[in-house]
Amino acid sequence: MARPSEPEKRLEMARDAVSVLARLGLGTPMSRLADELGVKRPTLHYHFPTRGHIFETALEELLTEQALFVMERVNRHDHPIDRLFAQLQAVHEFHHGREERIVFLSQAIAASGERMSEIIAVGNRVFESQRRAAVKLLEDGMAEGTVAPCDAESLVAVIRALTDGLMVQRVMTDVDLAPVHQFLWAHLLSPLKRKRKETP
Repeated sequence: MARPSEPEKRLEMARDAVSVLARLGLGTPMSRLADELGVKRPTLHYHFPTRGHIFETALEELLTEQALFVMERVNRHDHPIDRLFAQLQAVHEFHHGREERIVFLSQAIAASGERMSEIIAVGNRVFESQRRAAVKLLEDGMAEGTVAPCDAESLVAVIRALTDGLMVQRVMTDVDLAPVHQFLWAHLLSPLKRKRKETP
């Protein structure tokens, strides 16, 4: 069996480190973290000079994996409104049962101090192309008459806010998101969907 490459080993170390820090706390000394991971402290510092570098690596991997999962679901649909709804549902499906990981990473990012802006940039980098594509499809749909006139940028921003907020709510209250999804479809998204250009 082939040995994992250096990048793969680094990703595995980041995943394991996040699990240890979630269990022992964000203030765990790097020496204790290295012991828990079964590596020498200099090895840990070589790969991750600070805890912020650990969170950045783990977040980028998680969001990249999420993006691939979500795009596969989104690409099953052609209509821009259907794609937006599929995106919301797919993110929640991807994280279902493991929301604590993304919530912990978010908390860790907020506590990371000097690398917070760099870590936030990682998330924005992963999602920016997806956001731009969604806005463009909505604008094209409005031009073709298949999407009702709306502020495409704001709609995409609202869906992202609901996506993130509902994940946190599910962690806090274990709310069933299926009825929430259907409410959003019936009252926000479905009214914006048109099959063909409407003439006055």
